[in-house]
Amino acid sequence: MNRRASQFRLSRFKSATLALLALAVTGASTAAVAADDPDLIFRRSTVFKLLSPNDKLAVYGIDDPEIKGVACHFTVPERGGFKGWLGLAEEVSDISLACRQVGPIHFTKKLDQGDDMFSQRRSMFFKRMQIVRGCDAKRNVLVYMVYSDRLIEGSPKNSTSSVPVMPWGGDTAVEKCGDFIK
Repeated sequence: MNRRASQFRLSRFKSATLALLALAVTGASTAAVAADDPDLIFRRSTVFKLLSPNDKLAVYGIDDPEIKGVACHFTVPERGGFKGWLGLAEEVSDISLACRQVGPIHFTKKLDQGDDMFSQRRSMFFKRMQIVRGCDAKRNVLVYMVYSDRLIEGSPKNSTSSVPVMPWGGDTAVEKCGDFIK
């Protein structure tokens, strides 16, 4: 009886472990999106798959959390098929980026040059997409760059967007981005 109880516990442990692994795998791609809060604007299918989800391009929008009045939109490819559906497919590094002033620009705190503005997982384990920001103090322009990296080897594919710090509406006061970069 003792051996049977031990086998039963081991079987339950294996079942629970597999269930947790399956939950982690299926929730991996959506958990990264939910945690970082980009807004899905729309998706467009690019490759038809008969019995599984299509490959798509997805456009997301995100406000810069440290600089009020700046928003970025990025387009990422999303793999379909069964691997994409389960969150096991490694996403490619082709990401485009456009950032714009959407209101009066105000800095919430001092920032480091090249700070991460947004980061999202692009594969089950080692690949991340990152949007980093900097300041061209000479021109008073915010510069955003998106790229992907891996634990071992990154990708040279990237996209850059710049946002001149300009007056907005009746607000004629313009902050200097160089005053807020350490």
